[in-house]
Amino acid sequence: MEGDIYFQKLLEGSRSKLESPIRNETFLKERLEKIWSIYFNDVKKLNEITIRFKGKWKNKFGHIHIKENKTTEIVINGFLRDSRVPEYIIDLTIAHELVHYSHGFQSPHPKLYKHPHAGGIVTKDLKKRGFIEQLKQERKWIKEIWQPIIKEEFQKSKRSRRFWF
Repeated sequence: MEGDIYFQKLLEGSRSKLESPIRNETFLKERLEKIWSIYFNDVKKLNEITIRFKGKWKNKFGHIHIKENKTTEIVINGFLRDSRVPEYIIDLTIAHELVHYSHGFQSPHPKLYKHPHAGGIVTKDLKKRGFIEQLKQERKWIKEIWQPIIKEEFQKSKRSRRFWF
């Protein structure tokens, strides 16, 4: 699928392009359900899956893990709540974690590979599922936008930790 079709499918039946969504857990759950129904409808949900924002990391957008109660949790970097982060970055992050789930990492599915990123399997699967343009855009966005956002955010946090007596 081309990038335009991707965006068209995700926007169908949803809010106006001009509306700014509130980026909370409900937003994430809706994105997860939409992405799953369009791009991962061949993958069975074998357990409960939750998604939430948590943490603020420089070097990763998200991760997936299975909890003691056998629920799979997808965690999205809290910095991605920022309105400067395009929704396709959040969508690609969710899709990336769903690839891990489908490959049997942190899910009840059988493990298909020894290592979660062996031989570029995640990228290959994302391309096969129609995320080629988003992967290209992501690389450019990380260099041009993400790195300055992170630099700014971490400078803010350093300033707020200073003590003045």
